[in-house]
Amino acid sequence: MNPEQPHIKTPEEWLAAAEGQKRGRFKVFLGYAPGVGKTFSMLSEAIRRKSRGEDVVIGIVETHGRARTAELAAQIEQVPRRQMEYKGAIFEEMDVDAVLARRPDVVLIDELAHTNVEGCAHPKRFQDVLQILEAEIDVLTTLNIQHVESITPRVQSLTGVTVRETVPDWVLDRADEIVMSDLTPEALVHRMGRGDIYPQERVERALQNFFRRGNLIALREMALQRVTRAVDRTLDDYVTRKQLSGHWQIAERVAVCISSNPASRDLIARGARLAEAINAEFFVLHVESAMEMPENLRRTLEANIQFAENVGARVVRLKGSSVPAVTAEYVTRNRITQVIFGRSAIKGWKKYMYYLALQRFMNDATHVDVHLVTQQPA
Repeated sequence: MNPEQPHIKTPEEWLAAAEGQKRGRFKVFLGYAPGVGKTFSMLSEAIRRKSRGEDVVIGIVETHGRARTAELAAQIEQVPRRQMEYKGAIFEEMDVDAVLARRPDVVLIDELAHTNVEGCAHPKRFQDVLQILEAEIDVLTTLNIQHVESITPRVQSLTGVTVRETVPDWVLDRADEIVMSDLTPEALVHRMGRGDIYPQERVERALQNFFRRGNLIALREMALQRVTRAVDRTLDDYVTRKQLSGHWQIAERVAVCISSNPASRDLIARGARLAEAINAEFFVLHVESAMEMPENLRRTLEANIQFAENVGARVVRLKGSSVPAVTAEYVTRNRITQVIFGRSAIKGWKKYMYYLALQRFMNDATHVDVHLVTQQPA
């Protein structure tokens, strides 16, 4: 490695550095397409915070020639940009060192997915943001849903547009707030037609490609799902921190408990249908015992788990000596709302032990709806 080159932190190093450390608050204005108002919303909040006495500066904001956006940006102090020469051309990048030296309360950093010109301290703008957050400076930033790394392949398949700049999901997961800058597809197309987003010579081509109504509807749905995920994670953190009971749940979550029984596939399929019908997250749980499992049952279990993954379940392998206790603890901690168990056509003491275990689970997980599905014994 060239000793003159700065060390580039890995995701693990960024996350480790943030553990137990004070940092600035990180707020993301998320949109589903250019022109929905992300930068305008970010600037509007900055002006409100400035009026309350906070020290607010612009690290970098791109107005894209939009007059109303430029009017708002002119009301906020801007840290001078750093001019960089690259392949014979001059580029302007955010001056991270100047922002850190200025030490404002809040800094505005547009276009989180931006790739910096070679020679900057970090290859990506989101890495600049993480460094500024480590200095206990709040950051307001903007991002379009197509630049979220896990979503990019879906967007490219949907729109046919190659997305070259991405932000890893773990960066977005670190955000303290994610606010969706929303506009109906119809209103966005109307803005596009007026020339409010792109120059008139680019409008027709944009409307026939990326800005087709079907594309916009799908992209908006992706953005709404991402915001819902962030809201639910915030609720998870609150419930855990306040040690609240399991009834603090808004979104539905369905879990299926499986074994090495081939009939577990039917349970998984039933759970997947239920989760889809009520728009719920879907989990498949298996408690591994200390006893060695015969090879034929191990193969059946792995086939069941593969099937669960194929239908979109989040598979969780649990360990413990007591199946009902371990399952109830996970279900309560993760605020599962509905659980599906299989019920074999068993008799005698096995039937008694099954209902005893079920009763223990229900005693420990009091806020869960339980579904029992009869299945053939293994």
